[in-house]
Order: sequence, then structure tokens, then C-alpha cells
Amino acid sequence: MTPVEEYAGEGRLEWAGESGRTVGYRLTRLQGMAANGLPVPGVFRIEGDIDLRGAAVPDYVVGSPVTLRLSDGRALALTITSRDGRVLSEGHGPSRCLCC
Repeated sequence: MTPVEEYAGEGRLEWAGESGRTVGYRLTRLQGMAANGLPVPGVFRIEGDIDLRGAAVPDYVVGSPVTLRLSDGRALALTITSRDGRVLSEGHGPSRCLCC
């Protein structure tokens, strides 16, 4: 996988039971590439960190889907993988991104 885009800034993190919280984020989008150098549609990974401004992620949110609304208006469906704010998303489609 090849890094193709980086996201950094302040956004809004939303999960079940909470209407939203302002967070900092730094994410990297990795794209699967074919042997000919062209991107493989639907093969990607977004990983990185969110900063809850000193607060830990509640235990019940770890492993759950969340929505991160980026400062540019886009929204990403992510999974929080640890209490310190690591996030991950893989693949493409209605359960992964909010673009389709």
C-alpha cells in the first residue's frame, strides 16, 4: 500500500450516545496499487490518531464505529481501536465511508 493523502486538523467526532466532540486528528490514507502502478478501486486503508484533548476514549467506544467530520466538510466512518485514540478504516462502501 502506498501513502496517497494525509489529513490533519480539527474536526468533530460523533458516536452513539454522544452528539459530537471537537477533536484534533492526523490521518494517512494508504492506497492499494496494481503492478502497473494504477490504484486498485476499493483497496485502501485509513489509519491515524485522534486527540480528545487529554481525555481518554471511553471503553464502550473502543471497537465501535464513529464518524469523524473533517474541517473541510467531509465525513469518514472510522473504528476507534484503542483508548489513546488510534483509528482505522479499510475498504469502501456504505458501511465504510459516507460518500456512497
